[in-house]
Amino acid sequence: MKRFFEFLKLIRFVNLIFIAITQLVFYYCIISPQYTIFNSTGPILSKANLNYLILASVFIAAAGYIINDYFDLNIDRINKPHRLIIGRHISRRWAMFFHLILSAAGLGYTAYVSYHLRNPFLLLFNIVVVVVLVFYSTTLKRKLLSGNILISLLTSWVIIILYIAELDFSTGLLLSNRTHVLLKIYKIAAVYAGFAFVVSFIREIVKDMEDQDGDRRNECRTIPIVWGTATTKLFVSAWIYILIGMLFILLFYSFFNSWTWLVGYIVVTLLFPIFRLLKKTNAAISSSDYHQLSSLIKWIMLAGIFSMTLYYYYNR
Repeated sequence: MKRFFEFLKLIRFVNLIFIAITQLVFYYCIISPQYTIFNSTGPILSKANLNYLILASVFIAAAGYIINDYFDLNIDRINKPHRLIIGRHISRRWAMFFHLILSAAGLGYTAYVSYHLRNPFLLLFNIVVVVVLVFYSTTLKRKLLSGNILISLLTSWVIIILYIAELDFSTGLLLSNRTHVLLKIYKIAAVYAGFAFVVSFIREIVKDMEDQDGDRRNECRTIPIVWGTATTKLFVSAWIYILIGMLFILLFYSFFNSWTWLVGYIVVTLLFPIFRLLKKTNAAISSSDYHQLSSLIKWIMLAGIFSMTLYYYYNR
């Protein structure tokens, strides 16, 4: 039983729940209601296929976490010796086996949905994701900025893939009566994907500051190592201000649409914590300080996800 719980830690079970929640909320609060608003036929992605696509996302992400820890073993021995799982609770051989099985299962579910929707891009893009996650773990993670950007893009992909699933490639897409629905979903997906990218990018850099001791000993060229901690904090602060600017745009949009509850939600659950994040980033010194920042960023992302429920409330 202990080994099972260690396996759940290895695959970042809580993060996987975040992924599932994000896709469920986006489907039921954003995609599905748009078809009702425009009096169009229902989503191409059925509820059953949605579940398969969520499983695919979860399995591929879990495989990515495993392969990342597999190649980060030497770094984690320095940064997180008390949290080591591979080599202590699960052997390297079994870790690679689980990675292969989960990747295959994720691609299998994607292939099933891709076939039934006649949408080859779902499978093609998820194959790219699997390959890129391996490339990230072996190479890009140690490169300046490229690894941070890649992981942030993959975080956005959790939302974008549901939009891709709604594209009907078997008929004239632009001539379809679903064009207005797809355009609206695209705009909302772009907003939330952009939010996910920025928040994830900030968190990735904060994690680099937390892990810089082990990264430095293993010759990684992360931002804190190349630029120094002080400059990295300024860089993170700049991105936090970008995030604040994005939220103020949404705040004014919600205000002029008289979405009172959404205005209050943005202020209380997003802006206040983000200003706190800005203050704590500048004051952070130790590895534990950066770890707390990383946890705070997770909750900001979760709050952003649940803002979709209020969007649904005002557009049902």
